[in-house]
Amino acid sequence: MNLESELERLKKELERARFELSVFYEITQAMRSTLRLEEILYVILTGITAHQGLGFNRALLFLVDFENKLIKGKMGIGPVSREEADKIWKWIREEKKELMDLLKEYHRIKERKPELFRMVEELAFPLEGSDTVLQQVFSEGLPIFIKSHQAAGLENDVLVKKFDLEEFVIVPLWAQDKIIGAILVDNFVTKRPITPSDIKILNMFSSQAALAIENSKLYEDTLWRSHVDSLTGLWNHGYFQFKLKEEFDKNLQRDTPLSLLMIDIDNFKDYNDKFGHMEGDKVLVRVAEIIREESRKTDYPCRYGGEEFSVILSGISKKDATSIAERIRQRIEKEEFLRRITVSIGVVSFPQDASDRQTLIRMADNYLYQAKAAGKDRVSTGK
Repeated sequence: MNLESELERLKKELERARFELSVFYEITQAMRSTLRLEEILYVILTGITAHQGLGFNRALLFLVDFENKLIKGKMGIGPVSREEADKIWKWIREEKKELMDLLKEYHRIKERKPELFRMVEELAFPLEGSDTVLQQVFSEGLPIFIKSHQAAGLENDVLVKKFDLEEFVIVPLWAQDKIIGAILVDNFVTKRPITPSDIKILNMFSSQAALAIENSKLYEDTLWRSHVDSLTGLWNHGYFQFKLKEEFDKNLQRDTPLSLLMIDIDNFKDYNDKFGHMEGDKVLVRVAEIIREESRKTDYPCRYGGEEFSVILSGISKKDATSIAERIRQRIEKEEFLRRITVSIGVVSFPQDASDRQTLIRMADNYLYQAKAAGKDRVSTGK
């Protein structure tokens, strides 16, 4: 190799190093802008797949659920077909989207959830096992680089089949002394070969990503604990007020209904006085469980205070909310305690019963006391 060629090679390596440092800086700054896990994951995967980032076609991220000993798919960014890739790249060109612009697209992506995102979310694997290449990464703790000819021999691997993988890399996400997740990348569309330099920069990036994820999980765990009632596990009064405002504003903007249940255990003081507070706590915990079980996944069951509970039901009519309230009432009535336990429930809806949040709460209380006055163990809708 002559001197001119060597200088040219060194120049290219220097340009590549400068580019990598620039990418690291931008993505690291973006990761520092939020502590919310879903946003952090989106920043990581966008940094990996953006042309101005690491430039891979697709990135899939998995995290460990240590409690259930599972590897769960959390998020995927990238196309599932050449046609989709062309649409994405055309949009980026026409809109002149830079890396920071793409990082701001999280809420739009979250709303519509592209196909790859949904496909990854559906996945879960036992943590202890080696049936898949992904599980192998967790058991060995090392990156795995699969070339095309090797992938051909993995036709029974779930990930290879589901995502039509050819050449790909999986890197573990190490946080302190444990693996908390893994990232899989490939060039599904362009077929650009993955180089040792690509793997090196991906490994460096994964260290920063793991740290950001771990910090985010600690933050969200602390935040969750501050919003949850320690006895029942339902959302507490403070979170009820916050979420009701958020959901009310959202439904007001969308011109969709919002319903609210206010639930009170009948004669609870008498129960406590007769059987003691430990038995009373058992009632509160079981009633909370029933309320949670009968609520939709999109609802917000809360402990309003004492023996009073509430459920925020976004985008649901008063009629449907009343049906849920009646199911809750009937299940509690049939539950076996030391003495028969019943509840009274008030049901209100926006905009049918109230035009603002505070009136909604007040009317729910009014209907609850109507149920009490009418003999308890019933649902009142104000009629």
